[in-house]
Amino acid sequence: MSEFVLDGVVTSNSCDKTVTVLVTRRVMHPKYKKYVNITKKYHAHDEKNECNVGDNVVICETAPISKTKCWVVRENNSAKGVRP
Repeated sequence: MSEFVLDGVVTSNSCDKTVTVLVTRRVMHPKYKKYVNITKKYHAHDEKNECNVGDNVVICETAPISKTKCWVVRENNSAKGVRP
């Protein structure tokens, strides 16, 4: 089974080993046929506490870790020196 992968921007890292990631998607509105931006926040597990606010990260779905956390940070693009 393939895993579900999203990319987004870290908006908060105030909790221990948890980051909040803002994911933006472009979808077509079913009635008006225009593209709109849909944003959603996900709580993701950051084992090493290496993500900072503003970092671009890739998160993947996993088994539930806590009540609100079922995503894990797979890749931190800003830690490698890559800036958008």
